[in-house]
Amino acid sequence: MKYDVYGIGNAIMDYEIKATEKFLQTFNVEKGLMTLVDEDRQIELVAGVFGQIKKRQSGGSVANSMIALAQFGGKGFYSCKVANDEDGVHYMQEMDELGVDTNLSELPDGTTGKCLVMVTPDAGRTMNTHLGITADLSVNEIDEEALSQAKFIYIEGYLVSSPTGILAIRKVKELAKKHGVKIAYTFSDPAMVKFFNDKSHEAVSGGIDLLFANEEEAMTFTGKSNEEEAFEALKQFAKNFVMTRSEKGAWIFNGENRVEITGHAVEAIDTTGAGDMFAGAFLYGMTNGLTHKEAGELASLASAKVVTQFGPRLENDVAAALIS
Repeated sequence: MKYDVYGIGNAIMDYEIKATEKFLQTFNVEKGLMTLVDEDRQIELVAGVFGQIKKRQSGGSVANSMIALAQFGGKGFYSCKVANDEDGVHYMQEMDELGVDTNLSELPDGTTGKCLVMVTPDAGRTMNTHLGITADLSVNEIDEEALSQAKFIYIEGYLVSSPTGILAIRKVKELAKKHGVKIAYTFSDPAMVKFFNDKSHEAVSGGIDLLFANEEEAMTFTGKSNEEEAFEALKQFAKNFVMTRSEKGAWIFNGENRVEITGHAVEAIDTTGAGDMFAGAFLYGMTNGLTHKEAGELASLASAKVVTQFGPRLENDVAAALIS
């Protein structure tokens, strides 16, 4: 196999912002969620936090996981859509530099998606996203040749918010089954499960080999009131799954039993990308000979490391040290 994982998702340029509780209140931003906004609203928010932007880097839920996979030594391919603007060109070049193959070559006119990641002093993250051209991600961005050479496909839950995104989910699942590739899916954000519950159920229908969810997503998706019941209910949707539990670690279902992964006590600065890091590290483990427990322990440690800094990715030497 040429690739460990073939991912598909929304390509978003992340602008990380140091924000205060007062800022969120003043601009009527709902804390703790990913909210889709139009371009004018995003411009208003950027103007409001002038001088507080800490970094800009290529991102998106699955993109972050694919970058993590590459940092640990795995090989990934990422299907996405960006425009021929400054952000889009930067995105394409950065993914190449990070060792992730993509479908990007000739970029169309338009506006590349942008996410304002607002990090408050309590390490909470609130995202306001303008999808731009990635809202039109469709079956046209799928590379069947690359997909056929992967051990897993990995599908982003944010795609359920787009009609063309849903069609792309259907198509990659169809192609995965055609080529004997395992299917992994992430809910990505509680808001996707809450507001697109029917589409989320459609996305995992027909058999999922590996599902990623946090506690809130799992309970919302299954309609259960506690994590124990949600864990049991998820068994009907996926052969294997991971329920991340923040600082408490994670519960993994390996097809037969629950594997409990302990968390790590750290001083969190920014929780952005913790779930994406967990998924990327876990997928690396599962495609490179680790057991569910070993992969879970690597993922738990990596996600604990990433929340102690700003941004959703580790430095290469830090990632390398975790698997040495």
